[in-house]
Order: sequence, then C-alpha cells, then structure tokens
Amino acid sequence: MLGACAETQPHDKSSSEPPPSLKAAAFEHLPGWRHDRHGGALEAFLRSCSRLMTLPDTRRLGGLDGDTAVKDWRAPCRAAEKVNPDDHAAARRFFEQWFAPHRIVAGGAGGESTGLFTGYYEAELHGSWRKTARFTVPIYKRPKDLVSVDLGEFSPQWRGEKISGRVQGGRLVPYHDRGAIDRGALSGKNLELLWVDSAIDAFFLHVQGSGRIMMADGGVVRVGFAARNGRPYVAIGRVLIENGALDRDKVSMQSIRAWLAAHPREAAAVMARNPSYIFFRRLRETNPVGAQGVPLTPGRSLAVDRRYIPLGAPLWLETRDPLEPAVPLRRLVIAQDTGSAITGPVRGDLFWGFGRDAAERAGRMKAPGEYFLLLPKTRCC
Repeated sequence: MLGACAETQPHDKSSSEPPPSLKAAAFEHLPGWRHDRHGGALEAFLRSCSRLMTLPDTRRLGGLDGDTAVKDWRAPCRAAEKVNPDDHAAARRFFEQWFAPHRIVAGGAGGESTGLFTGYYEAELHGSWRKTARFTVPIYKRPKDLVSVDLGEFSPQWRGEKISGRVQGGRLVPYHDRGAIDRGALSGKNLELLWVDSAIDAFFLHVQGSGRIMMADGGVVRVGFAARNGRPYVAIGRVLIENGALDRDKVSMQSIRAWLAAHPREAAAVMARNPSYIFFRRLRETNPVGAQGVPLTPGRSLAVDRRYIPLGAPLWLETRDPLEPAVPLRRLVIAQDTGSAITGPVRGDLFWGFGRDAAERAGRMKAPGEYFLLLPKTRCC
C-alpha cells in the first residue's frame, strides 16, 4: 500500500536480462472466461474509474505498456457507468468491447508467463483506547519525523524508487527498524493510535495492511496503512524454514501463527527478523483502501507490482483454489493495491475480505498461476 497512480520504471536497465513483454491474445484464449460472473469485476473497476477520472489526461499510468495514459481510460470508464453490474453477460460484453487481453511474458531465456499468487485479508484484533494490563501492544500512527523521498524527483533513472528515513545531524538515515520500535524507540511520543492485546496479531496486521479492531468499549475501529518505515520486507516463514522450525511444504499463515504462539520466548526475535514496520490511520471507509486510493473488493482486488501493471487495470487471473488445490480459480480481477512482498511481472496477492473464511483462504493461498492484462483498445487512437 504505497500510494496512488504514478508512472513507474518497468525494468532495470542495468540488467542484462531482457525485460518482460506483452503478447497479444484473444478472449477465447482465456481459460474459463465465459463462466465468470463479470459483474463483480465491473463493480471493482468502477471504483478504480472514480480515481482515474480525477487525474489529468496526460498522466502516465506506468507498467509494461508505458504509453497508456489516463485519457485512454476515460471512454471505457464512461461506458462502464451505463452497464448494470447485476447483468453478468452485459458486463462480459463490456470488457470484450473496450479491452484487449495480453499475456505477460517474463524476460530471460525461458520466457515464462507463470508466477506466484498469494492472498491477504482484513485482520481482526481486540483493542482499547488506553493501555491496560491486557492491552499492552501499541498500534502507531505515522511519526512526524518519518521522511519519504521520491528518488524520481532527483533523477529519471530512479523513477518509481522511494526511500524513507529520518533526519539526524543534517543527514537522512534509515528509520528505526521493527526490533528497535518494539523495544521502545517510539515510546513517549504520543503516537499510539490504540492498543491491542497480542503482539502476534499486531504483527499480522502489519503484514495484511488493514484490520478491524474490536474495542473493549464495544465499538469497532477500522485501521489502514498510513506509512512504512522503509526497511525491506523479510518473510518470517522463510526464516523459520532456514532455522528448521517449519517444513517448506507446510508453511502457511496458520502454521507460522501456531509456531509463534507455541514459542513465546523466541517469537519476538523471529518477528524482529522482518525489519519492515507499518504505521496506521483510522479509516472511515466500509472496506480497506488499497494503493490506488479506492476501497478494495473481496475476491476482485489484486495487489500487483506497479512497475509492470498499471493500477486500475483489469486482469484475467488463472491459479488454484486455496482450499481445493485441484480446482482452478479463474476470474476477472482489478489491480488496485501493492505490497512490499509483491514484486515481479507475474506476481499477485488476492484480497479475500474479512472474517474467518477470508483468513483461511488468504492464509493458505500460495500457488503458481498466470494472468492476462486487459488494456483499453482506445490507447492506440
């Protein structure tokens, strides 16, 4: 969850490997295309349009198709407003009329078009406005001394690159990492948004980026991403595999949670191996808000690497059902979010929503797959 639409640099020019590319396809080549309920994707797309239509015509959206600008999306967005989302056949015809599908082919000798797909959800925690004997873990607001820098403003070669830190002695230095913050680096600065009762739940709130806090006074508070400390994201599942604590083929959110709960003395040190730290803000929206600045739609919003995929673009996703791996999961989704762990031309994180079922699906989703990028036909005119 890193910001709104922006032009990005799609490929590291210093690399000797050829960049990913787009290969034209046809809707009949999309497995299961005619069997989806396209109205669900149309509703999500309309949310993206509400953001796109506020941007200037010349704004480039980035991704592999660097020529796509906001002006290319205006006609499809206006046409989408006239389609009834409850009419799935009409929604399907809308996408067929206004978009052309493209397979994304990764660079390199293999020319692979497959990648990894995972899931995320809106976490549920228990909290209080005040620190008590039970509620001892702070959820922090964005610190005033956190400085975010868009390196693209200094040189075109760094376009799309951002760093964060703090000023110390007139120099920008890295911000406190997770371990330092957990040890109290931000204590006494009046940054506590609220308090929760579990360090493990707080850690997974950071991973998911948004959540619902069931308050001790009976209320419900929704929180979402405000900023991150700029440190790299490290998957602690990989740490536990390297330590021999978990088997590689059994790693899931559920197994990681279980290990942390069963090893309270080691849990803090393991979680600190991920130096990335997220700061939150209170949300007023009904659903979590993604990087594009629009509310996410369960089962239809996908987090992507926006160096390759423009936010707001439809994608035909083909992967496996997280609860029934033998069953294909094929549906039209909209690129509306990003994530520090979501990197690469074919890499996605599907938002599943809120609740026990969403948590179960998100925690178990880890499968190969591919997607087709739908670009507006108007971009060539």
